[in-house]
Amino acid sequence: MIQRYRDGGGAQSAAAYSRAVRRGPLVAVSGTAAIGPDGRALHENDTYAQTRECFERALAALTALGGKIDDVMRTRILLTLEADPAGAIRVHKELFEGREPANTTFYVAGFIPEGVLVEVELDAVIAETV
Repeated sequence: MIQRYRDGGGAQSAAAYSRAVRRGPLVAVSGTAAIGPDGRALHENDTYAQTRECFERALAALTALGGKIDDVMRTRILLTLEADPAGAIRVHKELFEGREPANTTFYVAGFIPEGVLVEVELDAVIAETV
């Protein structure tokens, strides 16, 4: 069985994708940005605040599908050249210290909409309860 989580983002409907998908114990959370209801970037010019917002939204999607932060196996941080990588790294450490998922951090040319400095993705394996 496949479970899907959609948080109402406009791009999800326009492009036919879900914020997160679960199949069995596996959960994939798609690229998540700090975008407000008006479609504009939140926390302009603040990589730390955008990264915190992104991970909070990604973890909320994971939780909605039955997972928790301890189930996260891999994270990806995508940054524009204008982003402050130290802010993004600080958020990752604050959230995942002691858990240490695999991580890859990329630089990308940019995001839609303008002003988005960072997106995050995560993958999780939900432990079976006995």
